Amino acid sequence: MVRIERDTRGYVEVPDDVYYGPQTARAVNNFRVSNHRLPAEFIRAQAAIKWASAKANIQTGKLDSEIGKAIMSAASEVRDGKFNNQFVVDAFQSGAGTSQNMNANEVIANRALEIMGYSKGKYEIIHPNDHVNMSQSSNDTSHTAIHIAATESINNNLIPVLKELYSTFESKSGEFNDVVKPSRTHLQDAVPITLGQEFSGYSRMLGMGTERLYNALDGLAELNMGGTAVGTGLNAPEGFGTIAVEEVNRVTGLNFRLTNNYFEATQSAEAILEVSSTLRGLAVSLIKIANDLRLFSSGPRTGLGEIQLPVVQPGSSIMPGKVNPVMAEMLNMVCFQVLGNDTAVMMASQSGQLDLNVFTPVLAHNLLNSIQIMSGGLESFNNRCLKSITANKKHCENLAESSLSLATALAPKIGYEKAAEIAYQAYDENKTIRQVILDEKLFAENEVDELLDLLKMTG
Repeated sequence: MVRIERDTRGYVEVPDDVYYGPQTARAVNNFRVSNHRLPAEFIRAQAAIKWASAKANIQTGKLDSEIGKAIMSAASEVRDGKFNNQFVVDAFQSGAGTSQNMNANEVIANRALEIMGYSKGKYEIIHPNDHVNMSQSSNDTSHTAIHIAATESINNNLIPVLKELYSTFESKSGEFNDVVKPSRTHLQDAVPITLGQEFSGYSRMLGMGTERLYNALDGLAELNMGGTAVGTGLNAPEGFGTIAVEEVNRVTGLNFRLTNNYFEATQSAEAILEVSSTLRGLAVSLIKIANDLRLFSSGPRTGLGEIQLPVVQPGSSIMPGKVNPVMAEMLNMVCFQVLGNDTAVMMASQSGQLDLNVFTPVLAHNLLNSIQIMSGGLESFNNRCLKSITANKKHCENLAESSLSLATALAPKIGYEKAAEIAYQAYDENKTIRQVILDEKLFAENEVDELLDLLKMTG
């Protein structure tokens, strides 16, 4: 069953059971690209915009109260996720997200018509453009939806996970504080360090990355509501933007503010780019951490073997008993994707031309995907791996004792060149630094114990 609806290009067949209308149906046929859709967070943000805009239009006297309230009721249902399956436009679609915006306008218009007792498609009563999109343009609402969706997703999902991960690293740092092991610089043996000290570095990296993310959120707090097509505010009543942002805050419980400059907000994507680049920085830190943990756990017989990662699944389809660091590998792959997403965001941000950056769909797709996969990846990594890491303490101490870089502690007593001779001799004779010193009777045994106190050497 279909119903026949009309837009400015003519008549379109629309399935009778759907809430979207002719412009969405055209977009579905036009953009058969990826089978990816903009995520539920973006739809929730669109619904908040439509709710707030209807409220502002009622307050400024531009929109009939009964129609406005029906639109607000429909938008609330959309925000609650009741119509997610009605948002069917491919993520790779028309510039400025016009098709995505019209998808929202049509779904909300048709649901509002039902709320008022009319059948879908009675656009002479509630029109997707004239009523639901009143005082708006795809050009301002698409940018605004990205800001709202990213802010909600980061605050609700990513930051709590980052805090949990930071807390786990802090806990592990304390747990491993007396596990002495060799450090490695240039991938070569270096002076002693504790495993806890290394983990403290990881927690600090995460703490700094999270702080940068908080700072980047400030740019997203500016919303382009009321700028309409190019920033001039054409067709929006006076005071619309201020009221609309206040209503968005009421819906989301967050603290957005009206942009200082509509033209910048329409032309550029600087705030989106800043958040994406901050996520890129976090991903780079996490790649380093995941790689380190894979190296520390390498073995179990032929690698470093300093830590043990929890066994979560068999590691090989051919080698029985093999166990792989799958959670760290997963985290690496998540972070690689975040780096790729950031490249797409960067390209889309720099490609905005003249009075509008039209690449909002790809900006939304990639930024929100980065937030989503980083949130999920970090939660899984923390719960399925990091919390259960254990240290092979005795093995770490044996490795530290065998390091030739212990000669560094001798340099203040006997000089750099003599200490180097001892290190070379220890290597050539396959002995420890301690053994060479005692064999050569350079220091008394109690002095050697003092000089080569491994934990003391870590500071």
